[in-house]
Amino acid sequence: MIKHSDQFKLQIVRQYLDGAIGFHSLADLHGIAGAMVRRWVGLYRAHGEAGLTYKKSHYNAEFKLIVLHDMWENALSQTEVAIKYNIRNPTSVGVWARRYDSGSYEALTQSSRRKTQDMPAPTSKPEPLHDSEKPREQLLADIAKLRMENAYLKKLEALVQSKKLAASKKRK
Repeated sequence: MIKHSDQFKLQIVRQYLDGAIGFHSLADLHGIAGAMVRRWVGLYRAHGEAGLTYKKSHYNAEFKLIVLHDMWENALSQTEVAIKYNIRNPTSVGVWARRYDSGSYEALTQSSRRKTQDMPAPTSKPEPLHDSEKPREQLLADIAKLRMENAYLKKLEALVQSKKLAASKKRK
């Protein structure tokens, strides 16, 4: 994948914002994808020049969940929500959504990087499959974790509802 300098990105964005040329024509002129130009312009509009700089990020599960709920509640595309939250790779949002669908909150905490094959297998005993086989301490820890997750989701839902209420009041 070709990395473009911040100066190059800024030059492209400014050419587009001057209004003389469209996304695809500008992309063809410079030999890049039109979607990339559109994303750079969106990032620039939302975050200024800082939106165009290289950013290596690791996002925690809570942030991922907030992004996903915003995307679903407001019917945003992956690209729109990536621009809104300054996520450089919109496909990451799709990966998070698929993980959440397949394994709920727990799946969002997993790293997207695959383990190398030359890593030794874990030496610890695998977790029992059924709750009836788990030790009491582990069951209590699971309950505490589920309670925290439930409380977090309730607070998130309350925040979303209060924003909707404020927006509806503002419209009136």
